[in-house]
Amino acid sequence: SYLSTAVGQLSAPQHGDVSLLVQVLICRNYKGDVDMVEIDHFLPLLMQQEEEGLICPVMSHGNVHFLWIKHNNLYLVATTNKNSNASLVYSFLYKLVEVFTEYFKELEEESIQDNFVVVYELLDELMDFGFPQTTDSKILQEYITQEGAKLEVAKSKVPTTVTNAVSWRSEGIKYKKNEVFIDVIESINVLVNANGSVMSSDIVGSIKLKTMLSGMPELRLGLNDRVLFALTGRDKGKTVAMEDVKFHQCVRLSRFESDRTISFIPPDGESELMSYRINTHVKPLIWIESVIEKFSHSRVEIMVKAKGQFKKQSVANNVEVRVPVPSDADSPKFKTSTGHAKYVPEKNLVVWTIKSFPGGKEYLMRAHFGLPSVENDEMEGKPPITVNFEIPYFTVSGIQVRYMKIIEKSGYQALPWVRYITQSGDYQLRTNA
Repeated sequence: SYLSTAVGQLSAPQHGDVSLLVQVLICRNYKGDVDMVEIDHFLPLLMQQEEEGLICPVMSHGNVHFLWIKHNNLYLVATTNKNSNASLVYSFLYKLVEVFTEYFKELEEESIQDNFVVVYELLDELMDFGFPQTTDSKILQEYITQEGAKLEVAKSKVPTTVTNAVSWRSEGIKYKKNEVFIDVIESINVLVNANGSVMSSDIVGSIKLKTMLSGMPELRLGLNDRVLFALTGRDKGKTVAMEDVKFHQCVRLSRFESDRTISFIPPDGESELMSYRINTHVKPLIWIESVIEKFSHSRVEIMVKAKGQFKKQSVANNVEVRVPVPSDADSPKFKTSTGHAKYVPEKNLVVWTIKSFPGGKEYLMRAHFGLPSVENDEMEGKPPITVNFEIPYFTVSGIQVRYMKIIEKSGYQALPWVRYITQSGDYQLRTNA
């Protein structure tokens, strides 16, 4: 991928002024084949697309293409005049955000301006002549520090990880107690229509590691993977069919493709080992029934019933049911069988919070709002009810870590710990009101 990178800042110069000012905060021209004045065409193109309601992630001016993302008040824009691999470019832009956030905690205009030297150092290490290079922030932090005085000293000694085959892990790591923590986190995406039918549902999973292991250990992870069981002729017990599997760079892909073994030398500390999707019909774990009655020029009455449709021995924590209300509603009154409800007027929502929601239980919330005698002329849409929750020690797909083997030449014993969590993703239930 041949590209140059610019980081732009968005600000509105005057209240009520429709024109927007974009100032290029920092740029790096990796190949010199795209004139940096081309970035001046980016904002007019973007504004034109916004007016037409057709915002596109790739825009072109002449033979120059702009691939961009927005983060907080910044635009990160890559320019190229070649037929570049767009997915690689976007992966790089999101990696920029990740690395800058690791360094500066918050990525915004001030953090760029306060750290110009470090940002240029990072841009030079992250990419060379248009090709992505070292993008692991842990490794970058070994030789690009935020203390200016140290920069010159650090440059003279590049860590061996940069030239190693294992670029994501340093040598000589030592721990008194060798442990690895495995988190299997599944997010449920569900869309239910106003008649109570599930329109779409899927599960997006992630396996995260916190590795505290000495030396250069080799790890092997075993899952109840349906393809693996079919390959080996074992078809006992529950298996899962994972799709769109993405791995951290440490996983040996050739090994996985040949015999579905997940074999790797892990990064030190926290990392995401893999992500996956399971395209399956998911029964909504927290079922919501709602009756929303509007009495013209006087009031709106809301009744919401929530039911836990999961095992009785499991408990959903920090459940939030977000119910939309008309923007001109006032004088809220609530009655709940558990938890507490509050009105959030700036978001036109009632938020019903239940700290602990056991499986099989049913709870009720009633809300009463006044409406003004003069009707709101604006046509309002029908936003859905959304639900947030987290259920520990439970996975909706039934995925299981069957084993984690840890092999290191010194032969130490290490303990693997596994934790399962199911949480809400994009969880929406449409209403009739």
